[in-house]
Amino acid sequence: MTVGLGTGSTVAHLLPAIARRGVGEIRCVATSLATEEQARALGIPVEEFSTLRRLDLAIDGTDEVTPDGWLIKGGGGAHLREKIVAAAADRFVVIADSSKPVDALRGPVPLELFGFGIASTLARLGKEVELRDVPASPDGGVIADFRGPIGDPAALAARLEADPGVAAHGLFPPAMVSELFVGRGEQVEVARLGG
Repeated sequence: MTVGLGTGSTVAHLLPAIARRGVGEIRCVATSLATEEQARALGIPVEEFSTLRRLDLAIDGTDEVTPDGWLIKGGGGAHLREKIVAAAADRFVVIADSSKPVDALRGPVPLELFGFGIASTLARLGKEVELRDVPASPDGGVIADFRGPIGDPAALAARLEADPGVAAHGLFPPAMVSELFVGRGEQVEVARLGG
C-alpha cells in the first residue's frame, strides 16, 4: 500500500498508531520534514514522492472543517505538499478533534507565495494578506496568511488560484476529501464526502 502522511499535531498522534499496527508492505511519502523524521524514527518507511505516481491513501489533519466539507489546512506551512499528496491519493482521509468543526470558515487561510516578485504579489492581493515571520516552506516558498473575510470558499479559492504569485492556498474543497473522522471524547464520527 502507498500512503501519504500529512503534517501537524493530529498526524503526530497518528504515526505511533500506524507503527504499532506494523507497517508490512507499506510505502509512505511525507508532506514535511517533521513528519518524515518522526515516521522514520518509528520504523515507518518514507521515500521521495518522485518515485510514486499515485497513492492508495493519504491521511492528514485539518485546521477547520465546515458541515459541507470545506477545509482550511496548512497552519504549519506545508499546504502545497499536503494538497499535492491529497490530489494524488485514491482516498484522502481527514482526521480531526472536536475543536476543528466550524459552522463557517474563519481563517486565516494559509498561503504559499513565490519569492520572485513578492512585492508585486502582495500589492495585488491587498492588505488582507500578511507575511508570516517563519522559515520558507519545504519548497522555498514564502508563507503568508489571507486574513480577510472568506465568504464563499470556492470564490476565494478561485481568486487566489488566479494570481500567478500564489503557489498554493490552504482551502481544500469537499470534492477532494473522501472521508472525515472527528474524534469527540471516546467516540468517532465518520462523514463520507465527495472525494
